[in-house]
Amino acid sequence: MPSQCLLNAFSTPTEVDSEPPQSVLEEISELERRLKNARARLSAGSTQASPSRLIPSNGPLDTSPHHFLLLLADSALPLGSFAFSSGLESYLAHTKPKSSFPEFLDLSLSSYASTTLPFVLAAHRNPSDLLELDDNLDAAIICTVGRRASVAQGRALLSIWDRSFSLAVPLGVSTATIGTLTEFSVLLRSAPSSSPAELPVASAHLAPLFGAIACILGMSLQQTAYVFMLSHVKALLSAAVRASMFGPYHAQKVLASVEVQERIREVIDREWGTTVEDAGQTVPVMDLWVGRHEMLYSRIFNS
Repeated sequence: MPSQCLLNAFSTPTEVDSEPPQSVLEEISELERRLKNARARLSAGSTQASPSRLIPSNGPLDTSPHHFLLLLADSALPLGSFAFSSGLESYLAHTKPKSSFPEFLDLSLSSYASTTLPFVLAAHRNPSDLLELDDNLDAAIICTVGRRASVAQGRALLSIWDRSFSLAVPLGVSTATIGTLTEFSVLLRSAPSSSPAELPVASAHLAPLFGAIACILGMSLQQTAYVFMLSHVKALLSAAVRASMFGPYHAQKVLASVEVQERIREVIDREWGTTVEDAGQTVPVMDLWVGRHEMLYSRIFNS
């Protein structure tokens, strides 16, 4: 009997060995094919599911900070910024034939960052101080033409908030923060009723409003600062194109350049810790160019 068991034990491998090798290879090939197909389906499933997770949403209308970032950075945002040249037209009139757009862009970025960016950052950090920041910036702006441009764009942004953005605020935003903007809007509407001898209760400058609204919409402090400065660069490039300094393709080349990106980051880093009390003009000649714009004999931009 043990001999029979031993014979049976050795007989099994003999039977397996007798199986044609080709069938085994075909079975392995079939299994590998099925495994490959399964992995492909798994990869396709994860790829299809990923885009909806790349931009998280916590708002009632699938809103997200990324969505509002693109809206605020859009050239079609009706702020009216392209109606002003930020001193470029006056610069061209006073410096020809030695005018240089790269030089003006560098000076303008430095000036704009030092005078307005601290107010953007302060409003983002504490939106409840919006009215005080608006009043401080109104007192800090010396140039009348620059003040008119800032107020015109700020009021346009506040109108965009009232008519559009306020209807799609992300969930989780403090009602007190939203109430700050509501109260500010009410104060602004009541300003015309005051007598000309009295100072307006609110002016609605662009910088503090931009910071407060960006905060409410969920944009980070870094995103807010970069979009704010990038919008200024785009407005200058648009003005340069209309002033026939160069064409639209060259404007896009400048906008996409590494130099512009590095310069924006540089001025943001420089003003990151600047308080509103220390904010001020670092390029005094910029106020002269902006202020003398309304004295030009002919001009294509608003003063």
